[in-house]
Amino acid sequence: MSKPPFRVEHIGSFVRPDCLLEAARANRKGDLADDALSAIQDDCIRELIAFQERCGLQSVTDGEFRRRSWSAGFIDAVEGFGLRSEGVVTFKDEEKGDWGVASSPYAKEKLRRGRPIVADDFRFIKPLATASTPKATIASPPVMHFFLGPRAVDTAVYPDIEEYYADLAAIYQAEVADLASAGCSYLQLDETALPCNCDDGVRQGVRDRGEDPDGLTDRYVALVNAAIADKPADMFVGLHMCRGNLKGAWMAEGGYEPIAEAVFNGLNINAFFLEYDTPRAGDFEPLRFMPADKSVVLGLVSTKSPDLESADDLKRRIEAAAKFVPLERLALSPQCGFSSGGGSGQVISQDDTARKIDLMHRVARDVWGEA
Repeated sequence: MSKPPFRVEHIGSFVRPDCLLEAARANRKGDLADDALSAIQDDCIRELIAFQERCGLQSVTDGEFRRRSWSAGFIDAVEGFGLRSEGVVTFKDEEKGDWGVASSPYAKEKLRRGRPIVADDFRFIKPLATASTPKATIASPPVMHFFLGPRAVDTAVYPDIEEYYADLAAIYQAEVADLASAGCSYLQLDETALPCNCDDGVRQGVRDRGEDPDGLTDRYVALVNAAIADKPADMFVGLHMCRGNLKGAWMAEGGYEPIAEAVFNGLNINAFFLEYDTPRAGDFEPLRFMPADKSVVLGLVSTKSPDLESADDLKRRIEAAAKFVPLERLALSPQCGFSSGGGSGQVISQDDTARKIDLMHRVARDVWGEA
């Protein structure tokens, strides 16, 4: 494949090296200056780009090495946000069950894009990607509302939620324009709200707080479309759907059926990156709603465990998905980023990452004759 989505894809984040984690901790304590931290980030990102290209990846990212977490790049760059440790979903894992609610952003003041969100990060990696296509990743706009719902805004600041949506869309439009001016041709929106809106328990929680889950799906489709409405014609946009990946934990379960028809047909994007590494994501039948002009990247390889998947099992699952979407419009990826969190306690190592990428390349060569 000469353009996205490539047969072997990845989601964007990579395991942060120890020197980067130590530098970030020292910076938070005031023991390392901002410019010194930035220099260490630069060096680590250079090494990561080289690693990705050695692994044969045709798209590369900065690993999200400058962010506290996957969504923090947006929250930190946009003025007006606060955080609330509450919401409609909780993290859970096999051993502990429900164990906590992640902090979610809310608008305590009118939102304003204080600085570029990821555009400057992209400008740094673009000249480094000598044998690959650089990709920018950014949290999707519904993430800034779904988990808190009506509590996602101070009603004294935004008495009408549509004003909030309009400000969000305008911020994304400005960022997309900045990315385009930096030469970005590959943008990925990272979406946790819509897949969590497939979970029966979460959907009931949405109703309990006075909202209609299907109405939210429709509104979020319109919000994403507004956010990318002015993108250049040659900018490829993918949407990654994930049910959470915090050090092996997850937030929700349930197949894509409740949102599939509205989302797959309604979003003006080029490809869907869909979590499919566990039965929690359901089967492939919702892919019957996928339009003929969109591609699907199957997130069959897990970043929640260092265990290597069976190549034969991956091939069988790709064959099963091809009953709903033609093989030529399918690709393969992990279900989420290789970094399961911004700090320590990573689930997999860089060696595990390389092994999983190699596995995906071997499978892709067998299935499509290219990787």
